[in-house]
Amino acid sequence: MSTLTIQLPESLKKNIEALASREGYSVSQFLASAAGEKLAVVMTMDYLRHEADAGRREDFEKYLAAVPNTPPTTESDRLD
Repeated sequence: MSTLTIQLPESLKKNIEALASREGYSVSQFLASAAGEKLAVVMTMDYLRHEADAGRREDFEKYLAAVPNTPPTTESDRLD
């Protein structure tokens, strides 16, 4: 583990402390979890952008054409 000192607005610090306490976490655990979640989101977006850039429209059209054109099987699947 390593230590990181950050500066937060007092109102944000109080809200973090209250939420961490309510959820049964220490402030350190809460912030580590929040940072990990944010990192996962950013890394996922980077991955998806990379995959999208590597994709080809022709391949997409080919796979889309292979999907059968059938009506929804349940009412909840309808779009209209």
